[in-house]
Amino acid sequence: MCSIRHANLTHCMMEIAYVCEWEKRPKSNNCPSIPLVCAWSCRNLIAFTSDLKNDEDDKDLSHMIHIIDTDHPWDVYSINSGHTEVISCLEWDQSGSRLLSADGEGQIKCWGMTEHLVNSWECTQSTSVDGDPIIALSWLHNGVKLALHVEKRSFPGGGNIVVAATDGSSSSPVQFYKVCVSVVNEKCRIDTELLPSLFMGCTTDPGRRDKYPAVTHLKFLTRENSEQVLLCASSQMGSIVECWSLRKEGLPVNNIFQHRSPVVGEKQPMILKWRILSATNDLERVSAVALPKLPISISNTDLKVVSDTKFFPGLGLALAFHDGSIQILHRLSLHTMGVFYSSSGSSQRVGEEPAIKRQRAGGPTLHFRALQFSWTSLALVGVDNHGKPSMVHNLLEKLHEEYMRQNQALQQVLSTRIVAVKASLCKLSSATAARACDFHAKLLLIAISSTLKSLLRPHVLNTPDKSPGDRVSEICAKNTDTDIDKVMINLKTEEFVLDGPPLQSFQQLIQWVGDFVLYLLANLPNQGSIVRPGFGFLQDGASLGMLREMLVMIRIWGLLKPGCLPIYTATSDNQDSMFLLFCLLTKLWLCSRDESHPQDPDETLIDECCLLPSQLLVPSMDWLPINDGIITKIQSKHQLRLQFGKPYTLPGVNPNAQVEVFRSPASQRMDHLRCLHLGISPTEDSKACTRCGCVTMLRSPNKTSAMRQWEQRWIKNCLCGGLWRRIPSTLT
Repeated sequence: MCSIRHANLTHCMMEIAYVCEWEKRPKSNNCPSIPLVCAWSCRNLIAFTSDLKNDEDDKDLSHMIHIIDTDHPWDVYSINSGHTEVISCLEWDQSGSRLLSADGEGQIKCWGMTEHLVNSWECTQSTSVDGDPIIALSWLHNGVKLALHVEKRSFPGGGNIVVAATDGSSSSPVQFYKVCVSVVNEKCRIDTELLPSLFMGCTTDPGRRDKYPAVTHLKFLTRENSEQVLLCASSQMGSIVECWSLRKEGLPVNNIFQHRSPVVGEKQPMILKWRILSATNDLERVSAVALPKLPISISNTDLKVVSDTKFFPGLGLALAFHDGSIQILHRLSLHTMGVFYSSSGSSQRVGEEPAIKRQRAGGPTLHFRALQFSWTSLALVGVDNHGKPSMVHNLLEKLHEEYMRQNQALQQVLSTRIVAVKASLCKLSSATAARACDFHAKLLLIAISSTLKSLLRPHVLNTPDKSPGDRVSEICAKNTDTDIDKVMINLKTEEFVLDGPPLQSFQQLIQWVGDFVLYLLANLPNQGSIVRPGFGFLQDGASLGMLREMLVMIRIWGLLKPGCLPIYTATSDNQDSMFLLFCLLTKLWLCSRDESHPQDPDETLIDECCLLPSQLLVPSMDWLPINDGIITKIQSKHQLRLQFGKPYTLPGVNPNAQVEVFRSPASQRMDHLRCLHLGISPTEDSKACTRCGCVTMLRSPNKTSAMRQWEQRWIKNCLCGGLWRRIPSTLT
């Protein structure tokens, strides 16, 4: 049996965020100690392995692969891999959507998501290498560079692959090969070149020559234009870790030739040579190694920033030991930067005295068999060997300030991403849950606005510099009239002429826009001490301007196709609802369109908004669904204990409490992407976003091509960029 432990890493202080373990199983199903492997993808998916015995045949083992989303670790998808030997390798591709598995008989399988769901996987391809045991594998890089320092290189040049091999004995040389993959006459050609080998430094030390006989870990650390490897040699009593670098050095010449006059253009001959960079002292026995995944080019400036800020992501590697501890070491100097003890859940920085001196237990100690850093190197996940039965506001402000410093083109590219990041941050605290609702609504608003504007077509073939959608934005921004019909006069209505089906199929999206405007205005007087959803829009001039533009477009389309207009329930038969809402929305927009100097709404506007509930029936908005992920529950200092297959709720806490103030728990459930009501107890199969919790039906009920194109935009990812997971209809 095995369990997953998730640790947060900040300033080299670690604490266990949660432990997720299997339910108790009969001892007959438990397998002997076997190698375990795990891998963490850039999409926050963790894959790990385990073996299960067959109840009828003790010799029959099922080699399982388990895949979880770190925010919903209990929702595990277990695969009987079909491997005939113990799985030795797991490796995610650069996109984080495909997984390779390999075993001791040379069988390799590629796994992919079914219908883009993180809790549904299938084998897409498989192959074998003639029964040779596979001990390591990797994806070829796709050529896209992620450079955090643009002026420096993050990957070595040449596109070659360097392979390291060892026979497991520290007294034997570690061999290195350069592999060149090319295409010749439409056939793949692989050429190999032998590189210099190395002997571990501990084997040349008389005091350690026979102390660490086995090479247990061999990892690559790439830095700029040189290759670095991390080697760990171990015995039953301890380990030692060394860091080596392959560099070009000038070949020294004999003294006889040093006084010879150099030939014009002659260069000193160069050779490749391994040099040891650093080594640790004698350590406890190492059980697992995790390397940072950030492609950071380490310079003196970087090291000074680290020293000044004490912020270490990307500069530390993790070692797990058989005594249950984890150490964070500097990736270059191998100096210890932090220590964590899994038995007590405590951590300490270098130089601090441990709060409790640990006693060596007589029996086997719980320790980690596999470790993986997240792709930001801010979190660490481990698989153990036992498997026992006001900050958000400040961060948002800093993020917004940094975003506003960027040029206009980059701001446009990052506009939706920055909103999604803000929504995720606001999910961390119940105090900012209303802001999370606002940011999710803004993502939907941006998506609907761009879709409706894309329907506009220029009325002449000679298209001007600006698209019809851009002209709508420009005219609405310049015209501050509160009369919607006067604003319409300045627009070319020919560009709005569309066929009936597209407009009618988007009616539910148009209805959402109309309901949202009514809700914002009707709740303007209610925004008090309790921050409610919608509060963030009251001084967001850009979003209010976007709503104003869409009301104008909808008004024009309503003249051509009245069936596409939003439906309001008014108390008066002669009430022009859209005229009234546009008038009030324009007044609110005028107060906040200058974001550097926003003004509070005047008393007259607030009084007019107070009258809205007596003029129109105000809809109850179904805001962002409750986030049932673990991210909202790990803010306390106590670690959470979870179980695979059983959703977690805080003891004594109503899971709906976070948003009970925003909606009734028994209200109609919504398809948040199609803006459709699903009823109180939906029966349709649905999927939910792993990041924001947005829910939508798995199968499309629409037949029109226009609405299907809208749905295709979110087939792989949610509005916020999160992945989808299938949820039972009873949980929708």
